[in-house]
Amino acid sequence: MNYFIGVDVGTTSTKAVLYDQNATVLDQFSQGYSLYRDASGMAEQDPAAIIEAVEKVIYNAAKKADLTTGKLLAVSFSSANQSVIMLDKNFKPLSRVITWADTRARDVANELKNSLAGQQIYAKTGTPIHPMSPLTKIMWLNKTQADKVAQTAYFGDIKSYLFHQFFNTFKVDVSIASCTGMMNINTCDWDDQALELTNVDRSQLPEIVNGTTQAIGLTAEAQAKMGIPADTPFVYGAFDGALSNLGVGAIKQNTVAITIGTSAGVRVVTDHPVIDPQQRLFCYAVDKGLWVIGGPLNNGGDVYQWAVEHLVDASAVKNENIDPYTLANRVIEGVPAGAHGLLFHPFLGGERAPLWDANARGSFFGLSHIHTRADMLRSVMEGICMNIATVFQAVRDLVGKPASVTATGGFARAEVWRQMLADVLNCPVNIPNSFESGCLGAITMAMKSLGMIENYEIIKTLIGDISSYQPNQEAVNIYQNYLPLFKQVEGLLTPAYSTIAKLQQQSTTH
Repeated sequence: MNYFIGVDVGTTSTKAVLYDQNATVLDQFSQGYSLYRDASGMAEQDPAAIIEAVEKVIYNAAKKADLTTGKLLAVSFSSANQSVIMLDKNFKPLSRVITWADTRARDVANELKNSLAGQQIYAKTGTPIHPMSPLTKIMWLNKTQADKVAQTAYFGDIKSYLFHQFFNTFKVDVSIASCTGMMNINTCDWDDQALELTNVDRSQLPEIVNGTTQAIGLTAEAQAKMGIPADTPFVYGAFDGALSNLGVGAIKQNTVAITIGTSAGVRVVTDHPVIDPQQRLFCYAVDKGLWVIGGPLNNGGDVYQWAVEHLVDASAVKNENIDPYTLANRVIEGVPAGAHGLLFHPFLGGERAPLWDANARGSFFGLSHIHTRADMLRSVMEGICMNIATVFQAVRDLVGKPASVTATGGFARAEVWRQMLADVLNCPVNIPNSFESGCLGAITMAMKSLGMIENYEIIKTLIGDISSYQPNQEAVNIYQNYLPLFKQVEGLLTPAYSTIAKLQQQSTTH
């Protein structure tokens, strides 16, 4: 038997999935690490901890495989995008990994967004102007950490840093490069205007390569820690959202992929770049000839986790001897659609699409004496789905109405979530039984890299069983009344977000 290992380098953990040569899952492994946050908006990772986690999950996966009689065909990577790490001339870290979730560049981003240069950069790169992007992060670093920037020989991301550690080559796949706000989507090269804004020279950035590009020749240290042959091909892959589309077979313009994990994303793949005139959506490269249009949302399962922690009765959990999430889902099922006229805007962590406002904050609207914790729980879940629906509508506006939605992520394990999403979107929702779509997408890119497949159509034969959910018309009618109100309240509150964010920041410093 021959093997693939798909690796997904995430915000708080790295996962590895061991597959056989037919893409059948054999085992999964995970290693967590800390995300360092504070009130300033900082969200950083320790690069050494990530290196260690990647080496460990690959080692564990390889140990499970029988490499005495079989061969490890390739290791392929999915990773979070929009990270920045400052490196010295020897590629040693001068900073921790500044992640996509870091919002300290918000003032720089707001200034750029409201300028002609910001509009030009968006039109050329497809990356919305927001503190998530490496473009604004580096501009912010120039203003706030000039001494450290002066020592910086290279600016990388977590994947280019990993590959340098393992192979002593400084390259990045076109998908990750496309998310930086610094790559021109028409030339697939670093953009001159972006380089000027960041005061970065081309030589300081990694070489942009296709996602199917292989690195071969592990360093002796990396080879020893992973316990795999030194000539094992490592395939660059793409960013996690793009690979989630591949991994669920959403590779045509008529299928929208939605993921709801800690955060969330709505994406559709096209064969040409599409720029949103209203700047609500991103347009990133997936691989040669493939582009992904969509919107990332900060607030997904983490908001539901917050609600469960604060709204579920601990004594009820203890009395019924079940976990709080199972109880919460059961409670929500007993509340009618619309939560008795209660809306929730789930912007606990600021918001990317469709607002692109790091100062956005959450709120209940319509709260009255009649409402209970059960209503509040349901309105939180509905608020997450309605927020997704606003991005879904923007995608529809740009590329047309899809035939179906394919959804994945931790939420997909709960029946109530699945049906609610179909009802709020008023669209059939398909749920693949395989949840690690990013890793499956990554090894599909490895298959193409090795010449085993010509295109990504084969993914549809690898997904396995799918559960389908049709919209319930009664619930659809209710949500069609609530969605315009959800957007109206969002618009009314938007001007106040910066004020409340400043007051909150002041309160944490006193």
